[in-house]
Amino acid sequence: MVPSLHFDHSSYKWWVLANVMIGTFMAVLDATIVDVSLAKLMAAFGISVDKVEWVITAYMLVFAVMLPTAGWIADHFGYKRTYFLALAMFTLGSFLCGQSWNEDVLILSRIIQATGAGLLMPTGMAIITREFPPRQRGLALGFWGIAAAASVSLGPMIGGYLIDNINWNSIFNVNVPVGIIGLFATYVIQREYKTERARSFDVVGFISMATFLTTLLLALTDANAKWNTGGWTSPFIINCLIISSLALMVFIVTEATVKHPLIEMSLFKDFNFTVANGVLFIFGFGMFGSTFLLPLYLQNSLGYTAFQAGSLFLPVGLIQAVTAPVAGFLSDKINPKIPSFCGLLLLAFSLSINGSLSLFSEHYQIMIPLYIRGFAMGLIFTPLTTIALSNVPRQKTGQASGLYNIIRQLGGSFGIAFMSSLLIRRTIYHNAVYGQVVNPQSEVFQNVVRGLTRFSADALAGNQSLAAMRAQALIASHIATQSFVKAVGDVFLVAAFITLAATIPVLLLRYKKNSHVEKPVALD
Repeated sequence: MVPSLHFDHSSYKWWVLANVMIGTFMAVLDATIVDVSLAKLMAAFGISVDKVEWVITAYMLVFAVMLPTAGWIADHFGYKRTYFLALAMFTLGSFLCGQSWNEDVLILSRIIQATGAGLLMPTGMAIITREFPPRQRGLALGFWGIAAAASVSLGPMIGGYLIDNINWNSIFNVNVPVGIIGLFATYVIQREYKTERARSFDVVGFISMATFLTTLLLALTDANAKWNTGGWTSPFIINCLIISSLALMVFIVTEATVKHPLIEMSLFKDFNFTVANGVLFIFGFGMFGSTFLLPLYLQNSLGYTAFQAGSLFLPVGLIQAVTAPVAGFLSDKINPKIPSFCGLLLLAFSLSINGSLSLFSEHYQIMIPLYIRGFAMGLIFTPLTTIALSNVPRQKTGQASGLYNIIRQLGGSFGIAFMSSLLIRRTIYHNAVYGQVVNPQSEVFQNVVRGLTRFSADALAGNQSLAAMRAQALIASHIATQSFVKAVGDVFLVAAFITLAATIPVLLLRYKKNSHVEKPVALD
């Protein structure tokens, strides 16, 4: 440590806060910065949607799995050491992502990166909570939350700028120098803290939870993959579902019997907490799923650059940031079910509008549902959290809050997997339908081919045979593009229907005016 730093100095905790905010910003940023790079990665590696989605899904899944382990690791090895190692792992993962030469190496590197990020977030939050007194804790966590919210809003735009002006590798390489600075700051600024009484680690619970989630996502993702000709009835998918079911049973039994469970299953005995988590899962499902789909549509179908596609998401974060405090204020004055219910209705409405996207959608037709979505997401989270934790004992609010955020991350992972799988299925369907409609013997088809042939012949120096082949290729390309756009609309409509169905359990939530707990900070 540097001798000039005094841990009892009044400014020490603010230096710690600044240090932790660096890691928080980077960890959350990399959950969203990749969204606008998918089209570029598909072109660079020559892969389809069912493969490239794992660049995001693997990160979010491992991030969620590591969250509940951070407390035990920090208690055993020290909070500073855990934060330092987590930041080092995240930085190493970022470096490896930037050097990846194929999609498999990139996905593996993303897993390393997410392992560090999953430990980084809760450990940083715990450090801030410990260093700040109760009267300043809310302010400190507010600043910490700003770092998380800002990275969500800025991630797609920053990623788009780097991709357009440098290359896709730069969205990962940019983390390396920032991570090294963060490591140096952590070493110099923070003091070590280690709890005197550390609980045992739930190894069986951790392994069974990771196995359950991974195999279930594999089944959901690969059921409609190009390589899987057997679909849902293929041996691979059936085996994944069997392993997933067995792992889930082992996890439930273990968590109910072990002395120090990884996840406090007794929390789900509370009706409000269980139902609100189900609604939050759907919230993450729609939020992350739509963020995954839109950049693909904008870049592959409308010809947007990565920066243009990423810039569209900036107002969403700003609107959400303004709406969330208002929703929190309203939830203290009226029944929190009201803003949550209205937010879900608006979210479903915005997704349904995206169901009519086409090759000729104007800018305002894309932005209006995004504005509505930002307003809706701001209305949902804080009031829903208030109800979810209204009956949770104060000594368990920390674990309940952490579990609440894990559920949202898992909702995002499953949302991306589900939307990707459905997108592939519906694209194949529409391609087959359009292919049947196009009759090569019809007069209309022949006229179009002749027109395109004349157009192509000019570019091919009058070579008629090549021009005719190119004309038919252009028609096939248009059919493929139209099929993809139509499939995107179908997926958004399904997501809207699922989100709308979530309004029913919200109405069943029970809330008493005098039940109140401290609202947690969201791990965006």
